[in-house]
Formats: sequence, structure tokens, C-alpha cells
Amino acid sequence: MPWNKRNYPVSMKNLEPRVREKAVEIANALLEEGNEEGKAIAIATAKAKEWNEEHPLREKGQESSINLHVVPEGVRWVVKEEGVDKIRFSADTKTEAVDKSKEWASDTNASVFVHRKDGTVETTHNYS
Repeated sequence: MPWNKRNYPVSMKNLEPRVREKAVEIANALLEEGNEEGKAIAIATAKAKEWNEEHPLREKGQESSINLHVVPEGVRWVVKEEGVDKIRFSADTKTEAVDKSKEWASDTNASVFVHRKDGTVETTHNYS
């Protein structure tokens, strides 16, 4: 049975949300390859922890959450981290961009600022 963000093995409950999400992704891939469930969980948990160490969410020593902004960019909607010009996610619809940013903000205890096409803030979602 494939796992997801809300339905995952009990042994993953104490993992940080970001690590747990990666572990679930890896475990599902291992199950698809025919691995036994217990083995898939153990390997996925170890690999997700390793991945987290190699791919930090933010610079070491930076304790505050990174707020996200959903803004228009041409005909698309994009998600950017506060103070960073680089696009983190791009979508055809505003709804898709808002949903993805809310998922990330929920996992990292951040806030999402949803902008209108004119650049003004329409709504804010606070997960801290």
C-alpha cells in the first residue's frame, strides 16, 4: 500500500516532516521495486536522514523560518522564498502555486503571502 503525507508507517512518526516526506517517497519506490515492507521502511528512513544532511533546507545557524510568496510571473504563478529572486516553484494556476506553498510552509512553520496580479498582498497563511 503506498504511503503519503498523512498515512505513513508508525516508525516514521518522529521524523521531521521534510525527512518523513522524503522517507515515504523512497519507501514507496522500494515497494514498487518489490522490496519487503520492513526492509523498505528501514532503508528509506536511513536514506532520508542522509538526504536531509546533504540537502539542508536553509543555511546552518539560521533559525527563523523562510516565508514564501506566491506572485505572478508572466502568465504563470510562482513561489519564491522571501528575499530571494530565484523561483522555487512555477505553476499554470494560482491555486496550484498556493497549494504547494502552503504544504511547504506547513512543513517548516513558515508563512505564505499570496499576492494579487498587481503585486499587493491578497491573503496570508501563517503556520508558525
